[in-house]
Amino acid sequence: MDARAPVRKGSPISFWHSQLDPSPPSRPALPGPRDADVCIVGAGYTGLWTAYELRRADPSLDVVVLEAQTAGFGASGRNGGWVVGHLAGKRAQWARRGGREAVVALERAVRKTVDEVGRVVDAEGIDCDYVKGGSLSVAQSDLELRRLERVVAEDREWGWTPQDTALLDATATAARVAVAGARGAIFTPHCARVQPAKLARGLAVAAERAGAVIHEHTPVTGSEPGRAHTPFGIVRARHVVRATEGYSARLDGHRRALLPMNSAMIVTEPLDAGVWKQIGWAGAETLYDARHRYVYLQRTADGRVAIGGRGVPYRFGSATDREGPVPARTVAELRTRLGELFPALRGAP
Repeated sequence: MDARAPVRKGSPISFWHSQLDPSPPSRPALPGPRDADVCIVGAGYTGLWTAYELRRADPSLDVVVLEAQTAGFGASGRNGGWVVGHLAGKRAQWARRGGREAVVALERAVRKTVDEVGRVVDAEGIDCDYVKGGSLSVAQSDLELRRLERVVAEDREWGWTPQDTALLDATATAARVAVAGARGAIFTPHCARVQPAKLARGLAVAAERAGAVIHEHTPVTGSEPGRAHTPFGIVRARHVVRATEGYSARLDGHRRALLPMNSAMIVTEPLDAGVWKQIGWAGAETLYDARHRYVYLQRTADGRVAIGGRGVPYRFGSATDREGPVPARTVAELRTRLGELFPALRGAP
């Protein structure tokens, strides 16, 4: 959504947000110009984790977070709910920039982060349905299975063992989840499921408890070294952290710095025990298929299936106005794919 536009009262942000306490803590807007040691722009995961960790590292730091809407409003509160220990992009490209050892070290750190998130969730009492059940990538055709075999072969070339990524045959796959016609799957333990909006809200509270200050409804129109500009005044800080991710296109001078990419999600009503007996999926692994145009799924804590993908990945002009209903065509495509994966869910509400 345009970071400078208000949300209509009563309009749903997402299904995930609908499960939150309807009376969130009230955080006032920035009252006027101020100074700080660190000014963080954006109260999503990047901004909130930064604030939380800085205050833990040095409680004397004055850390202020500026958020255009509310904490977790953007992608952090509206995603597939995967805490995934996977390095984005191709390893060979990263290696050309920093060398092979750096890539291995980075990927090792990313994988450790899954447990670190779980540790913080436990230590801070964040109720976000965190379950480290690992992740499955399932093949329904021989072509998809060969694609997974290449992924595992590359992992071995980079030093990762069967304890990191294991290739399962059809029988072992079915023992975990009954995807129709599954030929095999990759399993990795380096992933956890969460309810993303609950995690974002809980992390905001933890950051405040650590001593950070969060100002909501405070859009930042531009930032530069040492300054963040808002309609309420300038925040001057030794360090300004731009944690706006896909919303960066709305900041002055950053229209083409990052391209916001979108996908859409739908979620079933809670499924009864008989349906779950057919599906299996007792381990709450995150799940995606091995197609190029893939979908991603999770089993929610209250017994639903949430599935995402398809839709319009890029909107003209780097637009981020994606509040409101998912387009009917996208809903139909996701429902069709859900039924292809789990025939028992054809027609599920």
